Amino acid sequence: MVKILIIINCTVFILQLISEKIIGFDLTLIFGLVPVSITKRLFLWQFFTYLFFHGGIMHLVFNMLVLWMLGGEIEESVFWSKGFLKYYFICGVGAALLNVLFSLHSEVPIIGASGAIYGILVAYAVFFGNRQLVLFPFPVLVRAKYFILVIVAIELISSIFYTTDGIAHVAHLGGMVAGYIYIMYRIQGPRQMWKKFIPRLPTKKPKFRIIEGGQN
Repeated sequence: MVKILIIINCTVFILQLISEKIIGFDLTLIFGLVPVSITKRLFLWQFFTYLFFHGGIMHLVFNMLVLWMLGGEIEESVFWSKGFLKYYFICGVGAALLNVLFSLHSEVPIIGASGAIYGILVAYAVFFGNRQLVLFPFPVLVRAKYFILVIVAIELISSIFYTTDGIAHVAHLGGMVAGYIYIMYRIQGPRQMWKKFIPRLPTKKPKFRIIEGGQN
């Protein structure tokens, strides 16, 4: 499934370039994630289609490189093909939902598979957290779980202080949160998962005291 997703993303990127450079029509206005188009025109397909469009060759290369390097192992060892595709779209749609909630009236298209890719990073940290990753181009080894924690911190800070840099940091966080919730749901089940978020109600102490034993 990873190979199929890479092929689809690359094919769509070529069609995107042909449409923009030769025909002169911006496909992202229809298939990108445009919050105002979803809230006012109900272009609900954009929750899915925006994942296959990218803002440039480096944007595409980075996402596909992570998908190929980390997504393959997650697909084979954790989710398998259908499960991986489901997880991919859960993270992507989760990223889109959070982004729309924080920019309901925006007319700027959001594009890219980054929301799903950041969800894959979370899955890798959960299931292969002790694996050593090389921080290219620096010859430094770091455990996957610590690397992902740094990424989460960067995205959280960026979503607060760097809101005009042209990068959908909120969408990245949305993909991570959606992926983590789904993984915890599958591992622990709904009851155990919600116990972490819902505080236990205090139990009332009995108004009487029970004395063990008794007179013969």
